[in-house]
Amino acid sequence: MTAFDFTVMAGDGSAHPLSQYRGKVLLIVNIATECGLKPQLVGLEGLWRTFGPQGLQVLGFPCNQFMGQEPRDAGEVAAFCAVNYGVTFPLMAKVLVNGPDADPLYQWLTAQRRGLLGNRRILWNYAKFLIGRDGLVRRRFAPTTKPEHLVRPIRAALAAATPQDGKSTRR
Repeated sequence: MTAFDFTVMAGDGSAHPLSQYRGKVLLIVNIATECGLKPQLVGLEGLWRTFGPQGLQVLGFPCNQFMGQEPRDAGEVAAFCAVNYGVTFPLMAKVLVNGPDADPLYQWLTAQRRGLLGNRRILWNYAKFLIGRDGLVRRRFAPTTKPEHLVRPIRAALAAATPQDGKSTRR
């Protein structure tokens, strides 16, 4: 199984198959507009604009599981992020990232790459998962990891061979 096997719900409620990104590098982030880390949206947008043409796709997943810091519905989240932070990367429907009702994508992500001290749980808003062109989780980053600190790992993921090359993309 890879990230490209999942279908998530877009912000407008439609199905959003991740298979459309097959061969691209994904950066998946749980976001919240009332979180003190929300200025990271500027940096995430910068990564998307800089590396998007090279094959990076940033995907934001609003989540209200951490102290109710995402009270808005998906449409309001998109408008808030666009107006206040210039976000143009796709924002999905609100999800749960922890617990038995967590979105299946997040259940898979956290099973693939553990966080701090081996913890599977997402500890806060703005946890980040870097997915390689092969659809496998390459790295997991803490919520406090600033987007500008992701440049080297993103470049490495973009430089890795694609599955069509017949070379391994695992390092």
